[in-house]
Amino acid sequence: MSKKVVVIGGVAGGASTAARIRRMDEQAEIIMFEKGPHVSFSNCSLPFHLSGIVENSEKLILMDPVAFKSKYNIEARVQQEVLSINREAKTVTVTNVVTGEEYEEHYDTLVLSPGASPIVPTIEGVHAPHVFTIRNVVDIERLHQFVQMNDIDNIAVIGGGFIGVEVAENLRLAGRDVSLIEFADQIMMPFDNDMVQILHKEMMDKGVEVIVGDGLTKVADTHVELNSGKIVKAQAVILAVGVRPETRLAKEAGLEIGELGGIKVDANYRTNDPSIYAVGDAIEVYHQLLRKPTRLALAGPAQRQARAAADHMYGIPHQNMGVIGSSSIQIFDLACASTGLNEKVAKQAGIQADSVYIIAPDKVGLMPNSNPLHFKLVFEVPTGKILGAQAIGKGNADKRIDVIATLIMMGGTLEDLKELELTYSPMFSTAKDVVNLAALVALNVLYGRFKQIHVSEVRELVEQNAVIIDVREKGEFANGHLVNARNVPLSELRERMDEIPKDVPVYVHCRSAQRSYNAVMALQNSGYTSVVNISGSFLGICLYEYYHDVTTGREPIVTAYNFN
Repeated sequence: MSKKVVVIGGVAGGASTAARIRRMDEQAEIIMFEKGPHVSFSNCSLPFHLSGIVENSEKLILMDPVAFKSKYNIEARVQQEVLSINREAKTVTVTNVVTGEEYEEHYDTLVLSPGASPIVPTIEGVHAPHVFTIRNVVDIERLHQFVQMNDIDNIAVIGGGFIGVEVAENLRLAGRDVSLIEFADQIMMPFDNDMVQILHKEMMDKGVEVIVGDGLTKVADTHVELNSGKIVKAQAVILAVGVRPETRLAKEAGLEIGELGGIKVDANYRTNDPSIYAVGDAIEVYHQLLRKPTRLALAGPAQRQARAAADHMYGIPHQNMGVIGSSSIQIFDLACASTGLNEKVAKQAGIQADSVYIIAPDKVGLMPNSNPLHFKLVFEVPTGKILGAQAIGKGNADKRIDVIATLIMMGGTLEDLKELELTYSPMFSTAKDVVNLAALVALNVLYGRFKQIHVSEVRELVEQNAVIIDVREKGEFANGHLVNARNVPLSELRERMDEIPKDVPVYVHCRSAQRSYNAVMALQNSGYTSVVNISGSFLGICLYEYYHDVTTGREPIVTAYNFN
């Protein structure tokens, strides 16, 4: 007899499982249930319909039930909601959401891929008709039509994660006035606070009002009210404050739920019922670096889980490596990517970690469209094991992060990264790519060849009137500098060392920390014992301080910001 597999939910997890099962077993009967009208769509592409990058919402739909049947012999039943699971009888109760008809469907193996639903906070006004959440094609089309038909000007997006940022960006590209409101002190939590200021500035430069450290308390007809009392104009409100795993079916069926609220699965994505598997946003997975369960709502891991679950059904072994959390996003002109742990999370987890912040050209400077690439590498002390990285720039930030993600999955160290042989062409990179350069700098720090501080510590140095030496050339210094810095250009350093005191700590910076590194080494080799390089240097300092200064009105520590 052929096996009967029932899959609850489509998109990346459910549809991929069903397709893999078919490739393994031509005789299996496969039925896929989806309570919405679309069983397979590009979830991650939804926000791009708001700007017209994806002009027609129908293009977001990847496959319909007819295509599933003709290409894979999979029966995809849309607008059919599974109400309950009877584990003893191995049946599911299904309702047709259009007709209300209920019926039972038997299974030999059941796959749960219900996904996660947007969190809706319990505050006044959140159920008004001009308030939206985004989960599927129907949601994005409803928002798009509302904005278009009512000629909405002012829109508030609540939540600074991936969906919130992409929705805000695409609405701004469509010419709308957008406010992005985030309760935490920054948007895009995969990035450390020093790196994320680049993203804050980019959104502000493109006309998005970025409000962090403030939460939503009330939605009114024409505005929203925040915890601080601030009133923000909003004819439409998009809630993107996070998602909650859909676990109702699993809970009611007595399946085990993990400590973070997701469905608990084993290494093969099987629940505590050997006939039931679960994949995708609804489950908990193992974090390779933190060594504990986590939740990761990303399409790539969901597809790998789908394949592993299907393979296990047919006795094919699978090595579960856990997840590290790799992601990328385009924010206006910037490519942004991250992998593994950021420095904040690593230290919160009790891991002894340090980091280096590199600003290097993404390709040879002589080439057209050469731009700075901001790169932060996080590593374990004293092992040098690579823990994570973040990259932001106009060039291929994702390529660099993919390199680091590969090394992390292989247990790589700074020594491995230093020796990594990468392709090189002046049009694509530099002979010493930013990832190799970061490894060299990190090894210098790890082995104590020089000391560094981070851009987040510079304001305190300025306020304490510490000795700060700016080794940029005089013209650069004149265009903007730290208010208490002394200008001793690298080209004059050896002739002017007597101007630099030896009896107090000396902090050195240039534009991007390369010249200042040379200055630090020259000073150390000349008898200076307390010299510190400022990681990120003046460009990093300006980017870190700008958002805080502009939004809080605090006194700048630079005479003029310089972002070039």
